[in-house]
Amino acid sequence: MYKSQDYTTKLGYWGQDSYGANNPSDTTNWQQPISYYCNDDTIDTFPIAFLDQFFATGGLPSINLANSCPNPPFPGTSMPNCTFLGPDIEACQAAGKILTISLGGATGSAGFSNDSQAQAFAQTVWDLFLEGSSPDRPFGSAVLDGVDLDIEGGSQTGYTAFVTALRTLMANGRKQYYITAAPQCPYPDAYIGTTLNAVGFDAVYVQFYNNYCGLNNYNNANVSMPSTKDNWAKTVSPNRSIKVYIGAPASSSAAGSGYVDASTFATIIQQTQSQYSSFGGVMLWDASQAYANSRYDKAVKNALTAGGTVVATSASTSTATATTTSTGGSVTAATVTTATTTTSSTASATGTSCSGVSVWSSTVAYVSGSQVTYNGQLWTAKWWTYNDVPGGSAGVWSDTVSC
Repeated sequence: MYKSQDYTTKLGYWGQDSYGANNPSDTTNWQQPISYYCNDDTIDTFPIAFLDQFFATGGLPSINLANSCPNPPFPGTSMPNCTFLGPDIEACQAAGKILTISLGGATGSAGFSNDSQAQAFAQTVWDLFLEGSSPDRPFGSAVLDGVDLDIEGGSQTGYTAFVTALRTLMANGRKQYYITAAPQCPYPDAYIGTTLNAVGFDAVYVQFYNNYCGLNNYNNANVSMPSTKDNWAKTVSPNRSIKVYIGAPASSSAAGSGYVDASTFATIIQQTQSQYSSFGGVMLWDASQAYANSRYDKAVKNALTAGGTVVATSASTSTATATTTSTGGSVTAATVTTATTTTSSTASATGTSCSGVSVWSSTVAYVSGSQVTYNGQLWTAKWWTYNDVPGGSAGVWSDTVSC
C-alpha cells in the first residue's frame, strides 16, 4: 500500500485549514483548494477531514471542510453540497494521488449504538463517497479511494462491524480501496485500539504529538514507541502487512506539543525506516501547515528518499504528562503523569537476589529489557509498556526468577 516498499509515502490531511485557524491574519497561507496540493509529487495521499457527524439531519452524516466548502446542505439534510470539488478530486486521482474520507475528529459526533447501526452506516458511506448511489453525494460522481478513522471519543461499539461491512462492499468494488486509522501514540489507543486488534487495516497514522510520547521526546527511549507499534503490526494486527506511519505536526502552530524542526525529524525518519520493517511513511497535520512552514512536506520527502544510517540515541529520565489529542492538534483531555526511567538505570538481579531492582509501578513507562519486581518475582519487559501489570493479559512481561 502507498508505495510501501520504497518508503516514499507522504500524506497530509486536508480540509480543516489548520494554518488558517491558528493564524487568522495571514490569509495568504490559508488552506487552498485540494487541487493546489496535487501539483507536484511531494504529498501522495490526502485524507479529507472530516466527516464529523455520523447521524445528523435526515439521518445522514455531515462533513465539515472549514473554508473549502461554504455551500448550503442538500434539502432535508446537513450534508453540504460540495459537488464543485468533484473535478478537483478526480484531477488529483488522475495525477496518482490517493484521496480518502476521514471520519471523526476531535469535535465530531461519532459512534454507534450497536453493530446493526454500524453495518448500515457502512452502506451509507459507500453510497455517499465510494461506488454507491445517493442523491446527496457531497462530491458528486467523484469516487474516493477509501476511509480513514480518526476516532477521538466515545465507545468502540460497532466499529469492528463497520469496518467488516465496509470491507465486504469494497471487495466487490471496481477499484482498490483502503481503510486506515489515526490512533494516538499511547498504546493501546483508547477509542480505536480494540477495533485495530480485531479487524485488518491497511495502515495506521500514529499521532506522535500532544502526548507524552510525542516526537519532542523521541530521544527518551522510554517515551517514544516506534518499537511498540512495530511489534503490534507484526504480532497483533490481523493484517501482518499493515504499515505504520509517523504522524507529525507540520509546524509549531499545528499542535500543542510534538513539533520538531525538519533536521531533527529527518533523523527520526531515517532511524525508524532503518530499524522497523512495518514503517510505511509519514503523516502530516496538515497540508496547509506544511506549505506555510517553508514546505515542511518537501523536507519530509527528502528524508524519506535519502534513507540513512541509524544514529544512536541516548535515553534519559524524564517526567511527562499523558494526554489525549485530536489529529488537528487540540488537547482534549489530560490523563496521568508518567515518570519514565531508562533501561541503563534499572538494576539487574543476580541469581535469585532482586536487590536493587525497583518494584513495578503503574505510573512508570518501561522499555524492552527493563526489570522490576512484582509479587515476589523478577520480571523483564519484552517491549515498551505502560500500566501493564506483570503477569497480566497484555503479556508484555516475562517472568524471570523468584526473588
